[in-house]
Amino acid sequence: MQEFLQSLGVSEQLFDYLIMPLLIFCARVGDVSINTLRIMFMMNGKKNIAPFLGFFEALIWLLAIGQIFQNIDNPLSYLAYAGGFGTGTYVGMYFEEKLALGRVLVRVITPKPLPELIEYMKERDFRFTNVGGEGRFGKVNLLFTVMKRDSLKEFVDKVQSIDEKAFYTIESVKRVSEDDLNVMDDKPRFNMSFFSKART
Repeated sequence: MQEFLQSLGVSEQLFDYLIMPLLIFCARVGDVSINTLRIMFMMNGKKNIAPFLGFFEALIWLLAIGQIFQNIDNPLSYLAYAGGFGTGTYVGMYFEEKLALGRVLVRVITPKPLPELIEYMKERDFRFTNVGGEGRFGKVNLLFTVMKRDSLKEFVDKVQSIDEKAFYTIESVKRVSEDDLNVMDDKPRFNMSFFSKART
């Protein structure tokens, strides 16, 4: 490539101190972004996509590290490599958030029941369990539900609009009982005893 660029009038200094670091930076952004997406697909049971992404992640990484060794005396190569890693992490997280694949388990804990929230969930066919419990300062209400990640923001906004002091936790779910994660529909078609609509 260097000979080709020199034939176009690109000097060796320009190639070593600008073009090559830029290429290393872009390669690192690419492979780290792919790595983030690969892990996301693995966590969601996408067995066909994750190995495909892993192949290109490893290939791009080898190309990038190969250029590092060829330019081992160039400190800009190291800066480009590290900068690409950081930028790739951000880009991967951005795409992971936009894709919003899979499902999450949400727990909502409040001092008292939230009938408005329960009606909201019934209207949208959410599976949930609503039970009573004991907290540090007395009785509390616990609500468990599993939902698609693309519905999470709207749900959290609803919880906060009803009770801004509500405590909630969110966890990724790899698989749901009696349901193949790869073919989940918007409306669940399965029966789950744990997430049945129950109240205490």
